[in-house]
Amino acid sequence: MSIKNTNQDYAQMNIKASEHPKAYAPHILILNIVMSVLGAIIGLELIVRTGVTPNTSIVGALFAIIISRIPITILKKYQSVHCQNLIQTSISGATFSAANCLLLPIGIPVIMGRTELMFPMLIGAFLATVIDATILYKTFDSEMFPAEGAWPPGVASAQSILAVVEKGKKAVLLLVGMAIGVGGKMIGIPTDLLGVSWFGDFAAMAALGVGSIVIGVIKTNGFIINIFNTSFPIITNIFGEGADLMSQTMFKYMPHGIMIGAGLVSLIQCARMLFKKSDSSDSAADHFTSSMANMKKALGGGYVAYLVVAILLAVITGIWSDMGIIQLIIWIIFAAFAAIASELIVGISAMYSGWFPGFATSLIFLIVGMLIGFPAMPLGILVAFTSATGPAFSDMAYDLKCGYILRGNGADPELEKEGRKQQYYSELIGFAVAFILVAIMANKYFSQGLFAPVDATFAATIEAGAGGDVAKWLIIWAIPGAIIQLLGGSRQVGILFATGLLVGSTINGLTILIALLIRFVLVRRNKENEHTLNILGAGSLAGAALYSFFTATLALGKKE
Repeated sequence: MSIKNTNQDYAQMNIKASEHPKAYAPHILILNIVMSVLGAIIGLELIVRTGVTPNTSIVGALFAIIISRIPITILKKYQSVHCQNLIQTSISGATFSAANCLLLPIGIPVIMGRTELMFPMLIGAFLATVIDATILYKTFDSEMFPAEGAWPPGVASAQSILAVVEKGKKAVLLLVGMAIGVGGKMIGIPTDLLGVSWFGDFAAMAALGVGSIVIGVIKTNGFIINIFNTSFPIITNIFGEGADLMSQTMFKYMPHGIMIGAGLVSLIQCARMLFKKSDSSDSAADHFTSSMANMKKALGGGYVAYLVVAILLAVITGIWSDMGIIQLIIWIIFAAFAAIASELIVGISAMYSGWFPGFATSLIFLIVGMLIGFPAMPLGILVAFTSATGPAFSDMAYDLKCGYILRGNGADPELEKEGRKQQYYSELIGFAVAFILVAIMANKYFSQGLFAPVDATFAATIEAGAGGDVAKWLIIWAIPGAIIQLLGGSRQVGILFATGLLVGSTINGLTILIALLIRFVLVRRNKENEHTLNILGAGSLAGAALYSFFTATLALGKKE
């Protein structure tokens, strides 16, 4: 993507590394804190009332653009796209960390009846979140997590900012895409997924679509489309009248088993990438700003850091007393492994599709922990710890992708590294604000019975236990999951297929496959259509995100 400065107000667009705005500059720091407070409140409200967290990065960028248009001299500093990038990074980090990485994990021991563990868990979750983002910062634009990867929400944020700068045809296409995104959401079509399908990895999105349709058919015993707040049954009773396959252990744990198989193969593929012999004559390394050596160091250091936090959690929560010394050592090693494996699996899914199955991945490691035989409260702390890793990893990657595009797609490596460092600082500011707000407000939510809905799922799963029948089906389903992942190679088809099974639905899958068919036909007809679809897709994702944000925000004060 060529970056042209067609607006004199944006003279700071093409800059040197030394000229990049600093996250701690007063005008940026102040707005970062204000937007982080807003983002954290939105994240907390929505996670307890709807169970989901919106992408607020686009909102942060648009807010910065709007105030930069106010005719006051000091506000003109916000006209820099790099400044806007830092602001959207901070609000996004605060939103996701407050909701997914902090409030959700600390609610698990509370809902299990151990309120006194809330603050110890908050400390552990915050440390895990910082480690999570730090690993991403060190490994972004590496062979495992290339900056040129899809990272769809990041593309949508960057295209939104650039459309204001460049105007012209790109702005019109983006507005059309946003209209598609809003209009589709209003009638119940997941136009965020439609948009991603127009510029995400084709094979990965196809796998996500197929997985979504498969689980939709199994859950509803038919092919049923839900739009206009109405169900339209195309085919019913596929498995027989009144059949409920999801009540059977075989199908209930099918998504989890397939993700376990695909995840294990994916981790092996990551390990092969890490430990393969580097060829000094191979120029491929020149394409990345983070070397294989740095990636190995970051992941190795990250695992050690997770080990330290796992030990800290075992001590400050007192769960060490629930286990013998051997079981405690196994718990610490497994907790650290679950944390880093979860973030890798979630990160890979986010890179290709813009979706990250954070809750589902945590549930998988919880089930494995149950099969290992850990007691109830250590299981609760385990799944809380695992839940804190992954969301920040994925969210920060989206923000770094946005910055990567705004900085010229790596054309100036020094500018790219400096900008990425300032984004990291902005992310940490968002985390700090989120930590303070959660520490202040968590008891107010929990005393009203307001928890992230998935907390109850985790607690109920622990209470129900997992027997040999569950283990049997997890192992059986892991086999096709592993095979699909192997056949898909580096496209992560198995991971995305399992993601569809875990969080998808019929309408989601159908939307993805129709969008991919449109993309295939148009691009085959004219290769230039691919660029048009990229911008329309980014607009559709941005429009869907804005619609979800504002419709959810308007309902913040309503208690369900």
